[in-house]
Amino acid sequence: MPDIERCKQLAEIFGVSLDDLVNYDTAATGLNVPPKGRHAFGLVTVGDKGQIVIPAKARKIFNIQPGDKLIVLGDESQGLALLSERDFLAMVQQMRKD
Repeated sequence: MPDIERCKQLAEIFGVSLDDLVNYDTAATGLNVPPKGRHAFGLVTVGDKGQIVIPAKARKIFNIQPGDKLIVLGDESQGLALLSERDFLAMVQQMRKD
């Protein structure tokens, strides 16, 4: 078992977080450890009315609170993306300034 300093170096070499280096469960997601700052939160099931439950870790990392509004964006060749309303409005205001 490497000591904590070696683990930090390994995480930097592989471009992953220390938490993912130590705790990431490849079997749970079926995916390799994502690069630092990128996340694989696992699978969600789409309900009858199209609803999904955003995993708790994703809500924590992206500070998604009950009652927040999310914008759903789509690209037929690349897939779907969720963006918080506050971040979207901040981007629009920034573009208006430029």
